[in-house]
Amino acid sequence: MKRISITVLFLVLAAAFGAPAPASAHCQIPCGIYDDELRVQLMEEDITTIEKSMTQIVALGAATPVDYNQLVRWVMNKEEHAQKLQDIVTAYFMAQRIKPPTDLTDEAATKDYVNKLTLLHAIQIHAMKAKQSTDLAEIATLRDLVSQFRKAYFGEEAKHTH
Repeated sequence: MKRISITVLFLVLAAAFGAPAPASAHCQIPCGIYDDELRVQLMEEDITTIEKSMTQIVALGAATPVDYNQLVRWVMNKEEHAQKLQDIVTAYFMAQRIKPPTDLTDEAATKDYVNKLTLLHAIQIHAMKAKQSTDLAEIATLRDLVSQFRKAYFGEEAKHTH
């Protein structure tokens, strides 16, 4: 009996103080804390960080001698921010914010829904492509797609200001 109690105690402590779960883009509880505009701004910031990483990777790769430590760090940074971009798209916008039309016969609402999903899917694809290369054309494409999504999501009058 004593042996079972120690085992149970160990399991409880392990569960309580074990490795923390990784944080995600959103808790998926309707807490109301997150801000849609801020999520879009974070997407834009991630794109800028990916761009900086790409330029550093190219410069470090061309240097003699190559500083492999810094090169690897910039590659990891590019990967991390491309993943953050994908996480915001899927865990925040696609999973929680973009709602299917309640009336599937409403052609305008269905068209708007499909347009938003199409833009988000394209952002996902180009974030993946940014992971795979240092092609700055992907940055231009991502910026354009996020701009289009901003207009589709917030409306034509949406003006981005700092």
